Amino acid sequence: MAPEALPEARRLARLAFGVIALACSLAPLDAVAARHARSQKPSHPPSVRHLPYPQLEFPFQISGGQYAPVAWSEIAGWSEDDHLAAYKAFRVSCRPISAQRTLPADPKALGTSLRDPCQIARGLELSDGLKAKAFFEAHFLPLRISRLGEGEGFVTGYYEPIVDGSRTENEVYKVPVYRRPSNLFVRGTTQSSAGLPNKGQVFRKIGRRKLVPYYDRAEIEDGAIAGRGLEICWLKEQTDLLFSQIQGSARVSLDDGSTVRINYDAHNGYPYTAVGRILIERNIVPKDQMSMQKIREWMKENPNEADELRRQNKSYVFFREVQLADKDEAVGAQGVPLTPGRSIAVDKSLHVYGTPFFIEGELPIESAVSKTPFRRLMIAQDTGSAIVGPARADLYFGAGLEAGKVAGRLRHNARFVILVPKSLDPLARGRKMPVPDARPSETIAKLFPQADPLKDQKNAAKPPEVTSATNTRPSAAAAPPAAGPSQTAAIQAPVAKPVPLPEPRPKVEAVSVKPHQRHLHRYRHRR
Repeated sequence: MAPEALPEARRLARLAFGVIALACSLAPLDAVAARHARSQKPSHPPSVRHLPYPQLEFPFQISGGQYAPVAWSEIAGWSEDDHLAAYKAFRVSCRPISAQRTLPADPKALGTSLRDPCQIARGLELSDGLKAKAFFEAHFLPLRISRLGEGEGFVTGYYEPIVDGSRTENEVYKVPVYRRPSNLFVRGTTQSSAGLPNKGQVFRKIGRRKLVPYYDRAEIEDGAIAGRGLEICWLKEQTDLLFSQIQGSARVSLDDGSTVRINYDAHNGYPYTAVGRILIERNIVPKDQMSMQKIREWMKENPNEADELRRQNKSYVFFREVQLADKDEAVGAQGVPLTPGRSIAVDKSLHVYGTPFFIEGELPIESAVSKTPFRRLMIAQDTGSAIVGPARADLYFGAGLEAGKVAGRLRHNARFVILVPKSLDPLARGRKMPVPDARPSETIAKLFPQADPLKDQKNAAKPPEVTSATNTRPSAAAAPPAAGPSQTAAIQAPVAKPVPLPEPRPKVEAVSVKPHQRHLHRYRHRR
């Protein structure tokens, strides 16, 4: 190249290198701008994943209970029962159910579903047992019910005592029957209530604002509320009053030939204590011989001890006088007359009055040692403070001494079937309910075996002794000689190889290191 062209070439080269350098410096800025532009784009909302199952209403639920569908043919004794007698008792319960003008918001399982079959039953005057059986099968679904984790329920019996009394106090009749006192209060209720709850706190009002627990049985028997005009009548013995309070009603045959009917009206707020259970715990009466008749006999033979035993039950019941004829049966908590052999008392916090229950078991009906087959359709029409649970019932046997003997010896297990109106149809709801996802296949399960650490720890053999110094087991020569076949088998059993221990970490002494000195270089700009 000519000498005069060299400066021009150098100038062009420097210009090219400058353009390349400028392009390289601007490339990162373009990338940042591009990322910023992408971030400014409107983001689309994430797609909402809908549940694979619709929101369905759960089948009815009974607190603490379990139920399963059962066919009518699988209920022992269903076809042989007197369905007409059960139908008549059911129609009695339908009177207050059909008379309801407004539908209450009932939190119980059946709610107001009994209105539909009741309205049909009110228009059917049946006189044939087969038609009554067809009615229940056409409008109800049978479900076997029991307490959660149990297969059977529990039944007892009750009756209406007939006791002697008088309208006036005298030397023979000294035990007062009290009506509800005016200073007794239950939270959430008023004094105008027809019957106060048999559960919950009960108070006695002092002055205008102070509330204290009400008198217990001992205080009332000692005269805490005597002389206030609360006496309905007087009885002969405290035992007659105690059994009348336990049963919740009584017929008082007065000395002038008339009869007074009394029913439960309120209680003093203390929990009920079964005196029979105390006699069993004190080894006075064997458990297999316990009955109301045994309690009455023992109290009559031991009057002094009877006072102390009776006062162990601090609960006290107040009555109200009801206008019933001698031929009329006692009135249950539903407000309808009870039917002997067809009415039962149930837990009113779980069940609805009027619900049919088929109860099946072997009960001592004919005698104390008999196992009489009891297979009947019963109607829930009453309640009691001791009746708690989904499969718990008190069977009503009528009035009088004989009914009391039968009721007093019942404390037995039985099987329960609840009849649910078809309008609820728990089977149809259950078919639409969401179910858990399918379990993994057998192939997948083998790839991830599940082990129980506690079980493996119990079954694992003791590992051989390993020393950290030698990392070996003791030699076989040091082991004791075999003494029998069992030891020989133990020696021949395969033993897991010892796991080698990790090598100890070498000990490294700390070495002091001087900090690195930074040398400052000073540069002079040459001109």
